[in-house]
Amino acid sequence: MRPSSTTLAPALSPRYNAIAQGLHWITAILVLVAFIYGPGGSEQRVYAASRDFERQIHETLGVAVLALTAIRILWRMVGIRPDPLPVARWMGAAAKLVQFVLYMLLFAVPLTAITSAWLEGHPLTLLASIRIPPVLPQAHATGELVAEVHTWLGDAILWVAGLHAVAALYHHFLLKDHVLVSMLPRWLASGKSQRD
Repeated sequence: MRPSSTTLAPALSPRYNAIAQGLHWITAILVLVAFIYGPGGSEQRVYAASRDFERQIHETLGVAVLALTAIRILWRMVGIRPDPLPVARWMGAAAKLVQFVLYMLLFAVPLTAITSAWLEGHPLTLLASIRIPPVLPQAHATGELVAEVHTWLGDAILWVAGLHAVAALYHHFLLKDHVLVSMLPRWLASGKSQRD
């Protein structure tokens, strides 16, 4: 006797697929490198000719993070995700909150950078000499305020991402579940499993 169609449904994978993993880790690396290359400081310092290369890297990575985050949102809508592990209610709520805040920051950090640059009358200057002129009317004082918010948000995303990483390590080493492994490439996850 053949099983019913309901029993033929494939079980969800305990791991994120390669696309989700790739988007996650590439985004994390780009955010870190963008932070390192952030010129920081006053408008005069940020837009000094001597800092052109750092600013181009920073702005290019910021635009890349914005694009990747949009792709990640779209992929979440269609990609298969692992079932959440059974954890205490507060842990599940905290995980959802941190994930939501991270996504908001991944949009807000580059958008505030773009907005502040345009409000201050500066084009985006990307690598390969790509320049995107301002499309907003100049409002210098507002641009300075938005630039300050961008700095705060840039610091915040590292703190929240750090909390996210600490939680993943807590799951792996203390709870000994598969939260971290589910987001690791298969070759790395299998290596960790053999050592554990």
